[in-house]
Amino acid sequence: MARSAAAELVERRRGISALYASPLQRTQESAQPVSQAFELPIITDPRIIEPTNRFEGLNMRGRSSALKSPRTWPWLRNPTIPSWGEPYASIKTRMLAAMSDAYNSVESGDVVLVSHQLPIWTTHLAIAGKPLFHDPRRRRCELSSITSFERIGNRWVEVGYVDPAADLAENATDVGAV
Repeated sequence: MARSAAAELVERRRGISALYASPLQRTQESAQPVSQAFELPIITDPRIIEPTNRFEGLNMRGRSSALKSPRTWPWLRNPTIPSWGEPYASIKTRMLAAMSDAYNSVESGDVVLVSHQLPIWTTHLAIAGKPLFHDPRRRRCELSSITSFERIGNRWVEVGYVDPAADLAENATDVGAV
Protein backbone atom coordinates (compact mmCIF):
# COMPACT_ATOMS: atom_id res chain seq x y z
CA MET A 1 0.00 0.00 0.00
CA ALA A 2 2.83 2.40 0.84
CA ARG A 3 4.44 1.62 -2.52
CA SER A 4 1.14 2.55 -4.21
CA ALA A 5 1.14 5.89 -2.40
CA ALA A 6 4.76 6.54 -3.43
CA ALA A 7 3.94 5.64 -7.05
CA GLU A 8 1.04 8.11 -6.97
CA LEU A 9 3.39 10.86 -5.80
CA VAL A 10 5.91 10.01 -8.54
CA GLU A 11 3.14 10.11 -11.19
CA ARG A 12 2.26 13.67 -10.13
CA ARG A 13 5.67 14.82 -11.38
CA ARG A 14 5.98 17.41 -8.63
CA GLY A 15 9.18 18.02 -6.80
CA ILE A 16 9.18 16.62 -3.29
CA SER A 17 11.70 18.56 -1.20
CA ALA A 18 11.24 17.03 2.24
CA LEU A 19 9.75 13.95 3.86
CA TYR A 20 8.52 13.82 7.45
CA ALA A 21 7.06 10.88 9.35
CA SER A 22 5.66 10.16 12.76
CA PRO A 23 8.05 8.23 15.03
CA LEU A 24 5.84 5.12 15.06
CA GLN A 25 7.27 2.12 13.22
CA ARG A 26 4.40 1.75 10.76
CA THR A 27 4.74 5.33 9.53
CA GLN A 28 8.50 5.05 9.29
CA GLU A 29 8.02 1.90 7.16
CA SER A 30 5.31 3.59 5.07
CA ALA A 31 7.64 6.53 4.40
CA GLN A 32 10.38 4.24 3.03
CA PRO A 33 9.01 3.94 -0.54
CA VAL A 34 8.67 7.74 -0.77
CA SER A 35 12.17 8.13 0.65
CA GLN A 36 13.55 5.77 -1.99
CA ALA A 37 11.55 7.25 -4.89
CA PHE A 38 12.64 10.82 -4.17
CA GLU A 39 16.03 10.05 -2.59
CA LEU A 40 15.09 11.91 0.58
CA PRO A 41 15.91 11.19 4.20
CA ILE A 42 12.98 10.62 6.54
CA ILE A 43 12.76 13.38 9.12
CA THR A 44 10.98 12.19 12.25
CA ASP A 45 8.50 14.66 13.72
CA PRO A 46 6.75 13.59 16.95
CA ARG A 47 4.03 16.21 16.44
CA ILE A 48 2.42 14.18 13.65
CA ILE A 49 2.03 11.02 15.75
CA GLU A 50 -1.23 9.20 16.46
CA PRO A 51 -2.34 10.35 19.92
CA THR A 52 -2.48 7.88 22.77
CA ASN A 53 -5.81 7.14 24.40
CA ARG A 54 -7.29 5.00 27.14
CA PHE A 55 -8.85 2.55 24.66
CA GLU A 56 -5.51 1.45 23.17
CA GLY A 57 -5.34 -2.32 22.91
CA LEU A 58 -9.00 -2.82 23.82
CA ASN A 59 -11.62 -4.43 21.60
CA MET A 60 -14.04 -1.79 20.34
CA ARG A 61 -16.45 -4.07 18.44
CA GLY A 62 -18.84 -6.89 19.22
CA ARG A 63 -20.02 -8.33 22.52
CA SER A 64 -16.75 -7.69 24.32
CA SER A 65 -16.51 -4.05 23.22
CA ALA A 66 -14.84 -1.79 25.76
CA LEU A 67 -17.70 0.65 25.16
CA LYS A 68 -20.07 -1.80 26.85
CA SER A 69 -18.00 -2.03 30.03
CA PRO A 70 -19.16 0.22 32.90
CA ARG A 71 -15.52 0.68 33.98
CA THR A 72 -14.79 2.60 30.74
CA TRP A 73 -17.88 4.80 30.83
CA PRO A 74 -16.18 7.60 32.83
CA TRP A 75 -13.70 7.92 29.95
CA LEU A 76 -16.62 8.84 27.69
CA ARG A 77 -17.87 11.76 29.80
CA ASN A 78 -17.26 14.29 27.00
CA PRO A 79 -16.88 12.83 23.50
CA THR A 80 -16.64 16.30 21.94
CA ILE A 81 -13.17 16.82 23.47
CA PRO A 82 -12.56 13.62 23.60
CA SER A 83 -12.22 12.80 27.29
CA TRP A 84 -10.49 9.43 26.62
CA GLY A 85 -7.37 10.90 25.05
CA GLU A 86 -5.66 13.95 23.62
CA PRO A 87 -8.13 16.76 22.91
CA TYR A 88 -8.94 17.38 19.25
CA ALA A 89 -7.89 21.03 19.64
CA SER A 90 -4.42 19.89 20.74
CA ILE A 91 -4.11 17.52 17.77
CA LYS A 92 -5.16 20.35 15.43
CA THR A 93 -2.64 22.77 16.92
CA ARG A 94 0.34 20.43 16.74
CA MET A 95 -0.50 19.18 13.24
CA LEU A 96 -0.90 22.68 11.82
CA ALA A 97 2.36 23.74 13.49
CA ALA A 98 4.16 20.71 12.02
CA MET A 99 2.72 21.43 8.56
CA SER A 100 3.76 25.08 8.74
CA ASP A 101 7.26 24.25 9.96
CA ALA A 102 7.67 21.61 7.21
CA TYR A 103 6.42 24.08 4.59
CA ASN A 104 8.83 26.73 5.84
CA SER A 105 11.75 24.26 5.91
CA VAL A 106 12.05 24.16 2.11
CA GLU A 107 12.69 26.85 -0.49
CA SER A 108 10.43 25.22 -3.04
CA GLY A 109 8.67 21.97 -3.81
CA ASP A 110 6.17 19.86 -1.98
CA VAL A 111 6.57 18.35 1.46
CA VAL A 112 5.21 14.92 2.40
CA LEU A 113 4.10 14.16 5.95
CA VAL A 114 3.37 10.52 6.77
CA SER A 115 0.96 10.48 9.68
CA HIS A 116 -2.11 8.63 10.99
CA GLN A 117 -5.85 8.64 10.48
CA LEU A 118 -6.94 10.76 13.47
CA PRO A 119 -4.38 13.56 13.04
CA ILE A 120 -5.05 13.71 9.29
CA TRP A 121 -8.83 13.78 9.72
CA THR A 122 -8.64 16.35 12.53
CA THR A 123 -6.51 18.56 10.28
CA HIS A 124 -8.99 18.12 7.43
CA LEU A 125 -11.88 19.16 9.70
CA ALA A 126 -9.97 22.15 11.08
CA ILE A 127 -8.98 23.44 7.64
CA ALA A 128 -12.53 22.92 6.35
CA GLY A 129 -13.83 24.98 9.29
CA LYS A 130 -15.88 22.07 10.61
CA PRO A 131 -16.31 20.95 14.22
CA LEU A 132 -13.48 18.65 15.30
CA PHE A 133 -15.84 16.22 17.06
CA HIS A 134 -16.76 13.38 14.69
CA ASP A 135 -17.75 9.75 14.37
CA PRO A 136 -14.52 7.78 13.69
CA ARG A 137 -16.47 5.33 11.51
CA ARG A 138 -17.19 8.16 9.06
CA ARG A 139 -13.62 9.35 8.46
CA ARG A 140 -12.50 9.63 4.85
CA CYS A 141 -8.94 8.50 5.40
CA GLU A 142 -7.92 5.06 4.21
CA LEU A 143 -4.67 3.12 4.55
CA SER A 144 -1.90 4.87 2.59
CA SER A 145 -4.31 7.47 1.27
CA ILE A 146 -3.05 10.93 0.34
CA THR A 147 -4.75 14.08 1.60
CA SER A 148 -3.20 17.13 -0.07
CA PHE A 149 -3.08 20.64 1.35
CA GLU A 150 -1.76 23.87 -0.17
CA ARG A 151 -0.66 27.02 1.57
CA ILE A 152 -2.43 30.07 0.15
CA GLY A 153 -1.19 33.19 1.89
CA ASN A 154 -1.35 32.40 5.58
CA ARG A 155 -4.00 29.71 5.38
CA TRP A 156 -4.12 26.07 4.45
CA VAL A 157 -6.60 24.72 1.90
CA GLU A 158 -7.32 21.07 1.19
CA VAL A 159 -6.84 20.47 -2.53
CA GLY A 160 -7.20 16.75 -2.94
CA TYR A 161 -7.70 13.26 -1.64
CA VAL A 162 -6.78 10.01 -3.35
CA ASP A 163 -6.69 6.41 -2.26
CA PRO A 164 -4.02 4.86 -4.51
CA ALA A 165 -4.11 1.55 -2.62
CA ALA A 166 -7.89 1.09 -2.75
CA ASP A 167 -7.55 -2.13 -4.75
CA LEU A 168 -5.36 -3.59 -1.99
CA ALA A 169 -7.67 -2.57 0.88
CA GLU A 170 -9.95 -5.51 0.24
CA ASN A 171 -7.36 -7.83 1.81
CA ALA A 172 -6.11 -5.42 4.50
CA THR A 173 -6.31 -6.34 8.17
CA ASP A 174 -6.09 -2.73 9.41
CA VAL A 175 -8.54 0.11 8.84
CA GLY A 176 -6.29 3.08 9.64
CA ALA A 177 -4.45 5.49 7.39
CA VAL A 178 -0.87 6.49 6.84
